[in-house]
Amino acid sequence: MIRTSAKKLQFLLERLCTRVLNTFKFFKYLLRSFFDHLMFLFLHYVPPFWTHLLYFTFFSVSAFLFFKSSSYSSRPRDIDLFFTAVSAISLSSMSTVEMEVFSHFQLLILTFLMLIGGEVFLSLVKLQISKFEKKHTFPVTSLSEYSASNPELGLTEQDMTNTFEKSAEDRLRISSINCLSYSIVAYLLATHMISSFMISFYMESVPSAKQVLTQKGIKVSLFSVFAAISSFANCGFLPTNESMMVFKKNTTLLLILIPQCLVGSTLYPFFLQLLLSFLNTVTKRPELEYISKHYNKLGYTNLMSRRKSCSIAATVVGFVMIQFVIFAAMEWNNKGLFEGLDSYEKMVAILFQVTNTRHTGESVFDISTISPAVLALFVAMMYLPPYASLLSVKNGEKSSTIVDATASRRTKRKYVQLSELAYLAIFTILICISERKSIKEDPLNFSVFNIIFEVISAYGNVGFTMGYSCGRRIKSDESCKDAYYGFAGRWSDSGKGILILVMLFGRLKSLFYKGSAP
Repeated sequence: MIRTSAKKLQFLLERLCTRVLNTFKFFKYLLRSFFDHLMFLFLHYVPPFWTHLLYFTFFSVSAFLFFKSSSYSSRPRDIDLFFTAVSAISLSSMSTVEMEVFSHFQLLILTFLMLIGGEVFLSLVKLQISKFEKKHTFPVTSLSEYSASNPELGLTEQDMTNTFEKSAEDRLRISSINCLSYSIVAYLLATHMISSFMISFYMESVPSAKQVLTQKGIKVSLFSVFAAISSFANCGFLPTNESMMVFKKNTTLLLILIPQCLVGSTLYPFFLQLLLSFLNTVTKRPELEYISKHYNKLGYTNLMSRRKSCSIAATVVGFVMIQFVIFAAMEWNNKGLFEGLDSYEKMVAILFQVTNTRHTGESVFDISTISPAVLALFVAMMYLPPYASLLSVKNGEKSSTIVDATASRRTKRKYVQLSELAYLAIFTILICISERKSIKEDPLNFSVFNIIFEVISAYGNVGFTMGYSCGRRIKSDESCKDAYYGFAGRWSDSGKGILILVMLFGRLKSLFYKGSAP
């Protein structure tokens, strides 16, 4: 009797567990189906510009709310906190407060914003989304399932063979995207870990460099990770108020950061192509072979042909050399700029400075003391997109199509260029209107060129700034104190708000102008 009751109880428990498990699986299926349909609608009916804008806005607001709830030795204003959050995630490094105001944990939040706002990380997220899109656009169905579910179609053997081949190619494409994703993650981790270790090792080995951080109360580990991520993402923020000016004599540190500024932005396509070619040579995996031959089918814009990536790399090197020669020729005898530096230190400092004009924005010099001719060159460099190329590259696959479309593309490029300049002119005029009182009372600091320089720097997500000097004021003001933050820090709230729009617009310009280069 007792044994029978135990068996019944066991049976009821097993049945109950089975029903609970089936119910759980059913709700899991419903949630997954709902998510898949939601993602499908989101990807196909919401333009990429708005999805990216939502992404940046969400994390900027989240960081702002966290900053607002934190404690400070001298609390910044809300507009400055939000400005800093947007500047970090948009990789602009425009500052309206001194960086040493933030605590270590708040600096880690800025580090996180720079990481998720970086082009490599963001492109990896987009690659995963494109994989989801391909899975739902090209469902993989086996030959037996397809023929069994469609007997009335009367498919021939050739039709079913083509279907099977297409299905196999789709599987290979998805597998290649996974392989590419793993390669990018490895690239991302390796560059950050190696750079962080080298910076940390240098700081621990050189007492003068470590002493700077000790006096400022900044941990070596925090500075190393922050500098590595900021340089790779091409943001340009650093935990020190003076950026890299306090390390201008530390040539080894500058030489460590120079390649880190390049491998995450302008030279990323070249080194990614180099990495994939090396892996393909060593492993001979079919996915890597597919990536090499069909890179344009993967939906990853940073993966280009070898010719194009080499052309971009050559352009980057050419621009750096041109800037180096002009900067050295114009400023070599500028004692105020190179005070205390020998010839070798001058050369490394110049190389570091001109490398940072293309989107990174870390600086070893006071920008306002540089000659106007070099500043005009900097403006041109800041305006250029990261993958600009001076060398024409023909694909070779469909040369006739390229030739036929040349006229229309040239017209489109002219329109895009005009549109960008028009928007920049509008933003500059609006800022001049909002700062008209300061322009009238303090014309040397609030010159039109300084405002244009700040706008172009924000639009190019660079972070160079002319700064503000109390010594340049026409009317002396005893309450005026020089500070280590950007020129925008002296603007009105409306001017800062406009510059926030410029930073976001500059970060999303490749999506705003359809058909422009990434």
